[in-house]
Amino acid sequence: MHFLFRFVLSVLFSTTAATSFATTDFSACPQFFAKSQPPKVAPNPTNRALCYDAFAILHSGESKTAVFVAQKLNRASVEDADEKRATKFFADARLPEAERATLEDYKHSGWSRGHMAPAGDMPTVQAMAQSFSLANMVPQAAKHNGGAWAKTVEQATRKYASRARGDVFVITGPVYEPSFTASQGIGPGQVRVPKYLFKLVYDEDRNRAWAHWHLNDDSTRGSRPISYSELVKRTGITFLPGARPND
Repeated sequence: MHFLFRFVLSVLFSTTAATSFATTDFSACPQFFAKSQPPKVAPNPTNRALCYDAFAILHSGESKTAVFVAQKLNRASVEDADEKRATKFFADARLPEAERATLEDYKHSGWSRGHMAPAGDMPTVQAMAQSFSLANMVPQAAKHNGGAWAKTVEQATRKYASRARGDVFVITGPVYEPSFTASQGIGPGQVRVPKYLFKLVYDEDRNRAWAHWHLNDDSTRGSRPISYSELVKRTGITFLPGARPND
C-alpha cells in the first residue's frame, strides 16, 4: 500500500516540480466549472490554480487553504466512488513552501484536516490519493467534520447528485471573518482557521442553485440552505459567471 501511494504521488507530480508553480489559469481543467467558467474572485498574487483528476482548487497563499474547491458530480461519478479511503496527507509541491500548509501545522492543533472535495466523492485510486493534498484541507472542528458537515452536507450532496438527471457542479470553501489576518492561525505556518464553511450546489439541468452555510464549530447542526444570491452577497464571489441560476 505504501508503494502504491508513493507511485500515485510520483505520477501526479512528475511534471510539476517545485520550480514550476501553479498559476491562476484553469484552462487545464475547465470541466469542473459550469459553462467552463470558474468563479470570479478578486485578484491576489498568492492565489494559484491547481487541477487534480476529480476536482480543481484555487489556493490562497495568505490563508494556506483553498479559496474554493470545484467538482462536477453526476449519477455515474457517484456510483463509481467506491475506492478504499486513503490515509496519507501531503503538502502539494506545486505551491511555494511559504504558501502551503504542512503536516506539522495541524499536529496537536486541536483542529481536524477537513476535506473540501470529500474523499467519499473520489472515483479512482489516484483521485482518492490526490484528495488528501493539504491544499484540499481547512482546519475544521472535529465533531463538525465528522458530524453535521459529513451527514447533512456531504452525504446529502452526494445523494442529490446520484438522482440528478445531469451534471451537478459543487463548489466548497472557507470564509474568514473579519479577515485572513484576524483569524486564528495554527502551526508554524499559521494556517488560518475559517469561521464558516460553505458548499454551493448547482443542478445544471434544472438551473437551480443553493448553498449550505455552516459555522465551523463542534456545536453546529444541520440547517436550511441559503440561496445562491445570498451566498454571493456574503462572500463577494460570483461563483457561476456563466449561468443565471434560479434560487
